[in-house]
Order: sequence, then structure tokens, then C-alpha cells
Amino acid sequence: MSEFLGFAWELLAKVVYNVVAVVSSILNLLVFGWVEYFNIFMTYFTTFDLVGKIGAVILFAMLVAVPVLIVVILVHRYRINRRLHRDDTSNKALYREIGRLNKQVLDLMDEKNKLLALKVNAMGGTKQIPYVGASALADDHLPTVGNVVGAAAGAPAGEGATAAVVSGNASLALDGAGVKDAAAAMAKATVEAKTLAEEKEIAQANRFPKLSLVDLKYRDWESPAYDDAISLEDFVDSFRAFACSQMKLYYTPEVIRRFVAGMAASKLLILEGISGTGKTSLPYSFSRYLDNPATIVSVQPSFRDRTEVLGYFNEFSKRFNETEFLRAVYEAGLRQDPSMIVLDEMNLARVEYYFAEILSVLEMPSHDEWVLDLVPTQWAADPKGLHDGKLTIPDSLWFIGTANNDDSTFTITDKVYDRAIPIELNERADAFECEPHERVHVTAEHLQYLFQKAKVEYVIDEELLQKMHKLDQYLQTRFKLAFGNRIIKQMYDFIPVYVACGGTELGGMDYIIARKVLKKFESMNVSFVRDEMKGLIEYIEKTFGEGGLPDSVMYLQRIQNFY
Repeated sequence: MSEFLGFAWELLAKVVYNVVAVVSSILNLLVFGWVEYFNIFMTYFTTFDLVGKIGAVILFAMLVAVPVLIVVILVHRYRINRRLHRDDTSNKALYREIGRLNKQVLDLMDEKNKLLALKVNAMGGTKQIPYVGASALADDHLPTVGNVVGAAAGAPAGEGATAAVVSGNASLALDGAGVKDAAAAMAKATVEAKTLAEEKEIAQANRFPKLSLVDLKYRDWESPAYDDAISLEDFVDSFRAFACSQMKLYYTPEVIRRFVAGMAASKLLILEGISGTGKTSLPYSFSRYLDNPATIVSVQPSFRDRTEVLGYFNEFSKRFNETEFLRAVYEAGLRQDPSMIVLDEMNLARVEYYFAEILSVLEMPSHDEWVLDLVPTQWAADPKGLHDGKLTIPDSLWFIGTANNDDSTFTITDKVYDRAIPIELNERADAFECEPHERVHVTAEHLQYLFQKAKVEYVIDEELLQKMHKLDQYLQTRFKLAFGNRIIKQMYDFIPVYVACGGTELGGMDYIIARKVLKKFESMNVSFVRDEMKGLIEYIEKTFGEGGLPDSVMYLQRIQNFY
């Protein structure tokens, strides 16, 4: 046992000695060692030249700053802890004061109700009006003359006053000039109470006011007589004449063919080009031609997520903050003709952020799955177009985005381009003269029928498809680029409609290859494949004939020159 005690004493003594040594070293470092530091400083300071003296002063000042900084931090932390403790004590007193003031407010409201009852009784009458007291505090508004009198008569709120005024058999026996005053006051109070009740009911039950107004607008709406005999080629020519004669806007037939064929291939079209070439006016004039003006939504740089375009439900007000975009989507579902929403300057913010949900929904193979979740449950007064809080994107709706490529915009990613049909507008069409042309009325169902009819009547030539597959294999081998299933599907939808609008198969394929496939070169390091691109141009001219794909060749040459 004595050996163990000796062991424990020696071990603990060593630990204590080390602790004391550490504390002593720290005190010597920060407190008691400054005399030695200063003696060393003065011993060498006199022997230094000017540069050495400056360096010595700076070094010594840095050493002094270390303990000073430690002391400042400790003092600051101490003051913060004291303040937090003091604030906690003050908060308790403040909470007690708030409770006392709340009690005073309740007492004052109770006194106000007593005065209101006395004021009504002072108007005369044989029957006293009961005092409602503190129970009124549970109501949404203070009691009025009408509902108080009605309660006294044993009738529902508001009915007693109305009966007294209308039937003349009032339960209050008033005399003299007080009769007119009392009757007028009760009638006025009854009307005010009824108005307040209606407004409260609307505010609570209707959380989609804009969409409800759309329902009201189309409640008695009668659709126009639709023209189901028009062809796609006539559709292009008549729109061009309408834009010229009615709106003084000029477009080439090629641009209109691409626009209409793009509608057949995708629900999202992106109009690109330099400013002033008519990117916004094209869908706007096209919608006016269909007698259903497009909704213009100006994209802001702050757009970050779906709430910027669809809105959101405010839990505090119990209302849905609706946007014009949401209203236009809802209204499109109540119309039979094609509808358009224009996202003006869509790449001022990142499209793949704020438009991500709609891009995903439009990719669903079944139209029944084109559903946007707005709210989790259905309310009785919700608009009739909402089902279980969900809104279906109608098949008659197209989204048109305009995009500029400059320093103020973001690059549109491949995810967006793959789902859209891009159309470049880099030149203004020449003005021309034409006969006046009126609007047309076409249902979206008939327009879709024309698209399907074109796919049957203008089947893509098998030889042309073989050439396209050879080009696909060449791009995969040399550049690791592929057409992809989505682009192939869009090509089968785009080219027949493009031909039905007056174009050629080769022209339609040329446009898809240039804008959907070769555009991916812009996201690659072109400097490494510039020489290979020359071989690609030669392969295209060899496969499709010289001048067979002019858009694709011109696009590749432009990329070579640009980079």
C-alpha cells in the first residue's frame, strides 16, 4: 500500500508541477516577462541603424498588441454576457407590462360595449337592450344596432332591426322625433352589417380573386364562328398579310413557316436575335391574328424559382398571390382557340431556375400529367378550373420566350434548348404592299389536326433520313455529339408541318440540324475542334450535295470565324 501511495504522490506532484509551470510560463509570457523583453530591446536598439530601429519598434509593437488584444476580447465578452443577463431581466419586466396593458385594453373594450348599449337604450323604448359584454370580444367586429336589437327580440342578428323597419310592428315602442332617428340608425346599421358579412365571406372563401374574375368573365362568353377550312399554307400567307395591313409589321414567309412548324414540334419557342428585329412583336401580332392577344410577362433579373411565375399561397392572409402568368394559364383553359404567353427577355434570369417545373411538366408523355400543384387542398369557393388545388396546363397554350445575347443576360443552357424550338431573327424583312386582311378564328384542336394531317401527307423521305443518320454517326464519332431522341421526335414533327407551310424537306432538316444539333458547338471548346469543323463542312456538302444544307454550313463557318 505504501508503494501505491508513493506512486500516486509522485504522479500527482508531477502533474501539479507541470500545471504550475504552464501557468507560470503564460504569466511570464504575457505579464512578468515584459521587463526582460524591454531590456533586450534597449540593449540592441542603440546598435541598430535607422532601418533596424524601425524594424525593432514594429516588432516590439506587435508583441505588445498580442496581450492587449487578448485583454480587449475578454473585456468585450464580459460586457456582452452582462448585457444579455440584464436584457433577460428587462424582458421579463417588459412581458409583465405587456400583459398589464392587454388587460387594460380588454377592460376599455368592455366599457365601450357598455356605453354602446346605454346609447341605444337612451334612444327610447319600453324594452331594454341587453348588454353583450365581453363576449363581443370574440366576434370579428363590434356589435351594431341592428344585430343587438335583433338579439333582444329573440331573432337572428340583423333580422330584428329589419323587421322593425319594414313591417312597422317593431318591438321597440319609440315616440316623437326619436322614431325617425332610431329607424334610420337601425336601417343603416343593418346595411353596414350585411356588407361587412359579405366582404368577410368573400375574403375568407375566395383565395384566388384574379382567377375568380376570369370565371366571371367567361360565364356568359360565347365563342366566335371558327374557320375549320383553312390550310397551313393559307394560314402562313394570311397571317403575313394581316401583320402587314393591320399592324404594319413585315415578316418573310420563311420566318412564319419556322414559327408555325415550331408550334407543331414544341410548346416552348425561343426567339433569338439582335434587338429591334421583331422578336416580341411576332408572337404578339400572331396572337392578334388569332383574335386572342398574348399575355406579355416581363422577366426580371430577380426571378429565382416557380413562385416568380406561378405565385404562392400566403399563410398569413389565406390568399394566393396570383401572377399574370398564372391568370393567363388559367384563362387559356377556358378558351378553344390557341393562346400564347410571351416571356419577354427570358434570359435576364436563369430559365432553368424559374421555369424548371413547367419544363418538366411539359415533358410528360400524357397531357393528363401536365398538372401544376398550387395549393394542397380544395376550398368550396375556389375557381372551377382548379381540381384538388391543381391546375392543368391546357394543350392550347404555347410559351414564347424572347432572348438577347449580351452582357446583361445569362446563357440559355442545353436543357432548355433541347426542349424548345429556337428561331433566329437577325434581319428585318423588307416592307411590301398587300390587300387588307382580317383576323381568323381557329380552334387549337383544328390547328393540332392540321399538324397531324401534315405528318400523314408529308412523310419524310427515307433517303433523306438515311443521310441524317449518317451525319449523326459522323458527329458521334468525331465530336461526341448526338441528335438524341428528343431532337429526332421534334424533327419528325417539325419537317412535315414546315413542308405543309410551303417549305421543303431539306430546308426543314437543315434548320433543325443547325439550330438543335450544331448549336451545341457553342458550349464546346471550339479552338480544339476548329480543324475538324472544316472536315465536317466538307462531309455535309458531300452527303447532302453542295448547297444542300446552307444554314448548317453558314452556322459552322460563323462559329469558326467567331472563335
